[in-house]
Amino acid sequence: MTKPIIPYKDSEASKKEQVSQMFDAISTRYDGLNRVISMGIDVSWRKKVLALVQSSKPSKIIDLATGTGDLALLMTQTGATEIIGLDISKGMLAVGVEKIRKQQLSDVIQMVYGDSENIPYDTNYFDAATVAFGIRNFENLHQGLTDILRVLKPGGQLVILETSVPTRFPFKQGYFFYTRLILPLIGKLFSKDRAAYGYLSESAAQFPYGDALKAILAQNGYTNIQIFPQSLGVATIYQAYKP
Repeated sequence: MTKPIIPYKDSEASKKEQVSQMFDAISTRYDGLNRVISMGIDVSWRKKVLALVQSSKPSKIIDLATGTGDLALLMTQTGATEIIGLDISKGMLAVGVEKIRKQQLSDVIQMVYGDSENIPYDTNYFDAATVAFGIRNFENLHQGLTDILRVLKPGGQLVILETSVPTRFPFKQGYFFYTRLILPLIGKLFSKDRAAYGYLSESAAQFPYGDALKAILAQNGYTNIQIFPQSLGVATIYQAYKP
């Protein structure tokens, strides 16, 4: 059995507890570091997620593993009347609440402390669910996907944006060089938590992507699954539906 990838290898805490601790530690610097590490390309990826969700004209959206709420904020452009940003890191949520307050969107977006594998909402509640760069942090991926399916209405849409690994030369080699050497170095230079960006790069390289994640989605009851590779395969957008 493959050992789970965790932020703090000398800790006996669960992956969920460690991920929460890690994001609390880097929360105040996360947005700035994320822009540097992704070279700003993640902004265009999120806009593509917005376009997919917008097409279904949802009124209730949940953004899981919302972090500081970047995608939840973007979802206001769908015209949804209720947007929930859910996360297990109180530090990340606090940063998000302040961003939402400054944009005067507190009446539309609610930031909620909670577990994406045990979502505190009723069955068949949301029209759409999104996850951006958070699904690989789930402790139990199957449980998380099953509970997302539960809270979606029949015909409801799930859109995932997650890292993936380019398969073509020389992009694959360049990707591994950047994620294994450069990304952890940037994290060590600018973050108080030296383990955090090592974990983020390792988990990105090992998480199932493309057809592998498509198969997992199908296994967990999703239908009409489509895959949209981004930027030569550095990231992938997945669109799936509840039957």
